[in-house]
Amino acid sequence: MHTKTKILLCSVGISLMLGGCSGMNSTNNNQDSEKAKETQAAPSGDTAVSVQDYTGEGYALPYGKETDKIADENLDQIEKAAIKFFQEKYKTDIMVHNVVGAKDEATVFVESKGEPHFYTYAVVPIDELEKKVMTEKIWADEFQVENAIKGGLYGMIFKEEFKQLDDYLDSLAAEGQVTGKTKEAIQNVGGKGFSTPYYFISIADETAIQPVYELFMKNPDESAENLRKAFEDNSFSAENLFINIQLFMADTNAKPDKKLFDQIIKDLEEMTSIPRGSYSFVLNDNFIDKQSSSGMKDNSLDLLDDIIKE
Repeated sequence: MHTKTKILLCSVGISLMLGGCSGMNSTNNNQDSEKAKETQAAPSGDTAVSVQDYTGEGYALPYGKETDKIADENLDQIEKAAIKFFQEKYKTDIMVHNVVGAKDEATVFVESKGEPHFYTYAVVPIDELEKKVMTEKIWADEFQVENAIKGGLYGMIFKEEFKQLDDYLDSLAAEGQVTGKTKEAIQNVGGKGFSTPYYFISIADETAIQPVYELFMKNPDESAENLRKAFEDNSFSAENLFINIQLFMADTNAKPDKKLFDQIIKDLEEMTSIPRGSYSFVLNDNFIDKQSSSGMKDNSLDLLDDIIKE
């Protein structure tokens, strides 16, 4: 992993990237697949690191050793290409946080500037024999990027509801028993759309948010009020908007606490002012796998039936 010295120091792990960007199936954006991806690579003794210390350092993609070196030598070129790509195709200003080599390509992790706020990625092909980055062929999975933008728009037009959820999770962390991923980890190996240290959201049925997206693409400066008016409430189904919460025990010696796990579930069930959606919840111990950025392991406590907030 490389972090650009000048701009990238400001730097959800994306386990789905472990198979390589070019082989991803865009239709797998549902909650069950997200949980499966998180469990693909549980931390081992050699790769486990405390979540409070994890910034994305050590994250790796298959067959990326040589392309990682080539990308590192061409970071300025890759950054300029990514900024131009998102400005022209998605009307969005972004900042590049990290570039990670993979087979025949490099994955570029980016974050939007301002609102709608989201994380995503682009891909730059690399000719390993010629040691050349082909920035003119930069591309992104349209489904993933559009879903990320739509998630950011959802967070933008329901800002007050998300503030209630954020305040609750912040209060849990302030009590000292649980924590989330570091901001640097989300930035450097993110790509999970609308994300915070505690959760990310994904959308299965985009019917309700599609008019909002179309209005934003026509006018990126459209007000949040007008974007909210474009949201089709009648087409919204809470079961198609996934809010995936993942917390970690703050103590390095602590196992996931069942009593705490049950209390958080009870709190979420009783809250009435948080965003509508389908809530999953996982409580991990303190460690995360630095190569995959996954915290899921055998002792993780996982909510079996989602909490539906209509």
